[in-house]
Amino acid sequence: MRLKDTRATWHLAWPIAVGQLASTGTAFIDTVMAGHVSAGDLAAVSVGSSIWVTLIVTMLGYLLSTSPMVAQKVGAKDTSSISSLVQQALVQALIVSAIAWVIARLVSPIFPHLGLEPVIANKAVDFLKAVSWGLPAFACYRVLYNYSAALKHTKPMMVISVFCLLLNIPANWILIYGHFGFPAMGGVGCGWATAFCVWVNFLALAAWIYRTHYYQDTHPFRAWQGWHSAAQKQLVKLGLPIGMMFFVEVSAFSFIALIIAKLGTTSVAAHQIALNFCSLTFMVPMAVGTALTVRVGHAVGAKNFEEARAIGQNGIRLGLFIAILTGIVMIFGSQLVASWYTQDHGVLVLAGRLIVLAGIFQFSDITQVVSAGVLRGYKVTRAPMMIHMTAFWFIGMPLGYLLTFGTSTYDGLGVRGYWIALIIALTFTALSLQYLFRRTSRKLFQQHQSVQSA
Repeated sequence: MRLKDTRATWHLAWPIAVGQLASTGTAFIDTVMAGHVSAGDLAAVSVGSSIWVTLIVTMLGYLLSTSPMVAQKVGAKDTSSISSLVQQALVQALIVSAIAWVIARLVSPIFPHLGLEPVIANKAVDFLKAVSWGLPAFACYRVLYNYSAALKHTKPMMVISVFCLLLNIPANWILIYGHFGFPAMGGVGCGWATAFCVWVNFLALAAWIYRTHYYQDTHPFRAWQGWHSAAQKQLVKLGLPIGMMFFVEVSAFSFIALIIAKLGTTSVAAHQIALNFCSLTFMVPMAVGTALTVRVGHAVGAKNFEEARAIGQNGIRLGLFIAILTGIVMIFGSQLVASWYTQDHGVLVLAGRLIVLAGIFQFSDITQVVSAGVLRGYKVTRAPMMIHMTAFWFIGMPLGYLLTFGTSTYDGLGVRGYWIALIIALTFTALSLQYLFRRTSRKLFQQHQSVQSA
């Protein structure tokens, strides 16, 4: 690794990582606190979260289009149009969050038909309805997040996210167990607490941007410049494949929680524990990918394609180093990690086994998320979307179902089967995105060299 380049990427990435770890830590706190109420509450939060997480991660991906577009404008020294661009992105955030809110209510009636106990199914429905009130705030926050990151100003998100993480603890305590006149809502209280903290998150970042001099020349809180069709089309063209790519991956994980419901509460709870811890460790490489989107975007905007390629290559090496560290922790500390969530023996043992499998796929998963971040800096999004669709929907999910439930002549591995299939799918994704990055970077560099020679 080039140490100077690694330091530049990490300087931008670490506040993003802390902020995203804090945001994901909210789900960690929800899972732990619900798990200590009962295995039933943990299962209800798990099933409800499978839809919530799918919605917010899909929105997160779709709204990521703001980051490379702003980054390339910064690299090209065209900052005058950034304010209008972010305004258009905020409009899209409100539209997609309204759609997501409706979807949350349309899908919740399926919970009683998944083989869950009626009490757990009802709690899952109530949790999803409660947490869905945070969707508009989450969408608008992500636009401001991407805008600020593209300006290489990442510390505000870190500070605000850590504050909201700490706020989530007393909010959960009040609403889960019933204090200060509030009824004891159990796992459903996690949903209301999360929605509240998401709104605080958005309002705090908006206030920071509005009042800080750093943003004065580009922030969106000025005279509305009207609907801009060209910018809207650009955002959709770039954001839709990213949103689909994120949806494909998160749905592969989240829908497993729905499919395996028939295996019983122990399997659902163990899957949720392993998935939640994976989400925590995933935030660091995802932050590196976000930082690389910005740095590569700046280099591409300045037409420095050789530097863009070098930044991407070094960033992928950094991702592999992170994968080694997280993989060691998950493989050798699986039972310890599982014990943070539950003391139920059956859940503890199964969750430990799933965490070991998660440790194995760290190498492929981290490589693919970092590579995808680099490609976003080039505004390459359609091919990664197709790669993810092939890997997860046509390889991972069918193979996982076969390995999990077996056939007439094969008993199946239970929930472990899905995690083994995901290792295979992620390996395919990582190798394919690596090839796409090398081809894209080489092609642009050679084209630029030809133009300069002419």
